[in-house]
Amino acid sequence: MAISQEIQPIAGDDAEIHAALEDAFLPALLPALAHATGDLSLLRDELRPVGMAPGIPQGGMTDAQQAAARDLAFEAIVSLRDHAPAVAFELGEAEVRRITEWMTGSPSSDEYIPLLLEELSLKDDPRAPSWRKDPDTAFSVAIIGAGMSGILAGIRLKQAGVPFVVIEKNDDVGGTWFENSYPGARVDVTNASYSYSFEQKIDWPKHFSTQDVLLDYFRDCATKYGVREHIRFSTEVLSAEFDEKRATWVLRLRTPSGGEEMIEAQAVISAVGQLNRPNMPDIPGMASFEGETFHSARWNHHIDLTGKRVAVIGNGASAAQFIPVIAKDVAELHIFQRTPNWFVPVPHYHDEVPVGLRWLFLHIPHYAHWYRFWLFWTTGDGLLAAARVDESWPDKAHSVSAENDMIRALLTGYLQSQFQDRPDLLAKVVPSYPPASKRIVLDNGVWAEALKRDNVTLDTTPIAEITPHGVRTTDGTVHEADAIVYATGFQASRFLTPMKVIGRGGVELAEQWNGDARAYLGITVPGFPNFFLLYGPNTNIVVNGSIIYFSECEVRYVVGCLRLLLEEGHAAMDCKRSVHDAYNDRIDAGNQQMAWGVSTVNSWYKNEKGRVSQNWPFNLIEYWRQTKSPDAADYVFV
Repeated sequence: MAISQEIQPIAGDDAEIHAALEDAFLPALLPALAHATGDLSLLRDELRPVGMAPGIPQGGMTDAQQAAARDLAFEAIVSLRDHAPAVAFELGEAEVRRITEWMTGSPSSDEYIPLLLEELSLKDDPRAPSWRKDPDTAFSVAIIGAGMSGILAGIRLKQAGVPFVVIEKNDDVGGTWFENSYPGARVDVTNASYSYSFEQKIDWPKHFSTQDVLLDYFRDCATKYGVREHIRFSTEVLSAEFDEKRATWVLRLRTPSGGEEMIEAQAVISAVGQLNRPNMPDIPGMASFEGETFHSARWNHHIDLTGKRVAVIGNGASAAQFIPVIAKDVAELHIFQRTPNWFVPVPHYHDEVPVGLRWLFLHIPHYAHWYRFWLFWTTGDGLLAAARVDESWPDKAHSVSAENDMIRALLTGYLQSQFQDRPDLLAKVVPSYPPASKRIVLDNGVWAEALKRDNVTLDTTPIAEITPHGVRTTDGTVHEADAIVYATGFQASRFLTPMKVIGRGGVELAEQWNGDARAYLGITVPGFPNFFLLYGPNTNIVVNGSIIYFSECEVRYVVGCLRLLLEEGHAAMDCKRSVHDAYNDRIDAGNQQMAWGVSTVNSWYKNEKGRVSQNWPFNLIEYWRQTKSPDAADYVFV
């Protein structure tokens, strides 16, 4: 088991170093070498990156600047090889500020420096709890779910000395990366960002890892940090009820044998996520189909689709990943599309990390950290500004601002370049809604390649019903199929489904929400003391950053709440209704200023009432600031 490998001594000859530098990402390599050697003169003004934005090769460096940077880096690496410092150089705040200002081309604010130090996590784990529970105090926590957030919560509670148990319905950890095993499943955030800040892996095989690699990562983290032995697998939480007299949560479980059991905890952390329950459409005749059927999130690997006629209903992010894979093997593939996607070109989406870049990650101290910082900075705001509504913009049906319209033109141009030889398909694949109204899909050309295959049909005619032998569309045509794959997303707005959560006064959370889930900071809900949500309402990020960043912020906040309880001697804490409501008013106003708030296109971002209950409408530092530590004034203590 090896999650993050130790930096290896540089033993290669000059030729090996030169070869590795051809694959180097230079805007992060020079800072890493300045850090490793203590020589900040490597950060020369004439080599400063000029394009710190996603997708700009080498930060906008010219060929001449790249050549100069490689020469400079070569000299520094040779110096490290031949004269390795006896004591590693440690950066202070002034050095961090100097490096980040060189990389970003702008002054580092006093507010950003602490955040950057946390994300860099250069020599320790700055988000780890700085306290430990008194061992004589009786207090335990139940965590529901052993996915990315549940494992993280377990790690932090263990570090704080707080007893906990993790209840997991599956027979292994990993959450979405355990459940979604469809062909082609992979992350759409670069691995340098989609990993814990304190457990960075420097030998990712691909830029965007596949499901199996990510599952192994989370398995290794659960084992390394001692969380696995606290997990009860194949066990499901049926209900959680707050006993007001004892300030204790009572959880009713379904055990692996099918029986029921009750356990108690003083606090509950729900880490079930938003995308954990498949959504099946309501189409007449579904039960009548005589062939094989399954949802993409519950892929049936016992069914061989080779040579079969396959119907795929839906074409969202999951379908965009598995369709290009299965299209090569099936006899016929009929895709039923309701709404087309915007695709953003990412040429290296399926590529392996180049050999030279991997060599540098393994041999240059802190290179992976500074590479992660570059990605964090360039995606921290991402396309957020381009998704913001300009109230004076005349045609909000197709774009919401001049910047959004520019993105629309760029993405339309990409689709036109992909389908220029197939005008029949081009008419079907270009969306009419503003970019960022729905999830944008990454693509390296495989989507167009799949749709152009002779055995693939893209159908935009609405479905009327499922028949015993296929799918009938509203034009009366029956499209025969041997198998139907439902790529119809998740019950994202039905938070905590099907678990029943009962708070103070016997109020059931689902009834209180009434189809419109809300929480303060996405974490706490009035009337449900000591019940904490991870990836709760309005904590989904759309066009910027990684959800792991949000989870780290949330878990730190929750652990801070537990510290408040334990150090002040309180039994429970309950979010004030006024604080909760004012916060959600601000979230609603923020989302109404975004493309996904004003657009009428169908989207899982909105609940059945039409409210955006999923998305965070502000930048990343705003959430970091709000969740850094809990404010006791926001709560009533029992």
